[in-house]
Amino acid sequence: MNTRWTALIELTSARIREFFREPAAIFWVYGFPLIMALSLGIAFRDRPQAKLNIDLVAPGGDTTAPAWWSTLQEDPRLTLHTPAPDAWTRRLRDAKTDLVLIAPGMTGSSSGSATSSNATPSNGIAPHETSAGGPSGWQVWSEPRRADSLLAREVVENVLHRQTTAPPPDFEPRELQEAGSRYIDFLIPGLLGMNLRGGGLFGVGFVLVDMRVKKLLKRFLATPLRHGDFLLSVMLSRLLFMLPEILALLLFSRFLFGVTVRGSYGELALLVLLGGFCFAGIGLLVASRATTLETASGLMNLLMLPMYVLSGVFFSADRFPEAMQPLVRALPLTALNDALRGVMLEGESLVELSRPCLTLVLWGVLSFAVALRIFRWK
Repeated sequence: MNTRWTALIELTSARIREFFREPAAIFWVYGFPLIMALSLGIAFRDRPQAKLNIDLVAPGGDTTAPAWWSTLQEDPRLTLHTPAPDAWTRRLRDAKTDLVLIAPGMTGSSSGSATSSNATPSNGIAPHETSAGGPSGWQVWSEPRRADSLLAREVVENVLHRQTTAPPPDFEPRELQEAGSRYIDFLIPGLLGMNLRGGGLFGVGFVLVDMRVKKLLKRFLATPLRHGDFLLSVMLSRLLFMLPEILALLLFSRFLFGVTVRGSYGELALLVLLGGFCFAGIGLLVASRATTLETASGLMNLLMLPMYVLSGVFFSADRFPEAMQPLVRALPLTALNDALRGVMLEGESLVELSRPCLTLVLWGVLSFAVALRIFRWK
């Protein structure tokens, strides 16, 4: 055979053998697309026509609902709820309900009057309005950026105008224009969480493994330095680098997209440090025994992939089946994203977010403790 073709075949064969000797390469080429297809297929699986959720806000809930409420209950396309009077704004903004019907006379903490059809509610119930024609009727609140919300309003109006058992109510249309209801408002906290996760795993784990590969860690073995102090210094240095990264993303989203923080900036900073500590601890654990960059890469990808898909970075984690929710909620990135959205979108305090914060603390402390116990200098 021609020498040129022999060399070409041998080089190609060598490259193929080299590829199959790299578990990380095989995973990203063959495994990752299949796992992504499976995960997203579960999250966005074909389901029967989803029912539209309608909230009724009335003084006595459905016990004092008007006659036409039973007509809506009989419609198979609708699922009706009677939430607490101060919960409907959040439910509508977070897409947990599609439409809200508010009874005349229901008032909240606001003292003013809304006069336009796109008025923004305060925390609680929008005030009862009056006009030259007399008292207003039921208010119907929709989220204009969501197709399901607009569809729910059309369905409700059509059902009530076709029924004959009771006169249809005189609805006053309102649109929710509250800060935090856009997709970009939902996305930015997820990107912050993903950045903290990547910074902790790669910024800490890869640094340690690279130092071990280059025999730098072995030099520290000859010093009186305790490995606990060394590992803690790696974590702290990464946390200091992480703060400017997060600040840059917050400023970018604020000035370019108008994303605001409704809660305390101080508590947001504490939460960022807590998230950074958690993932730095996991990064230490991954790097405590790994002796090659390929091994560290495979372990990190194994940890990152479930969180990348399940933890609600780009879409709500509630899309996954109920049976998967305990696993989803136990992931550190899910806890971090939930807490970040609580502070940024809801204005909640860290006390109110004690459950996700405790999850982050447990992951961070346990990871650091195990890494401290099994760490090797070489």
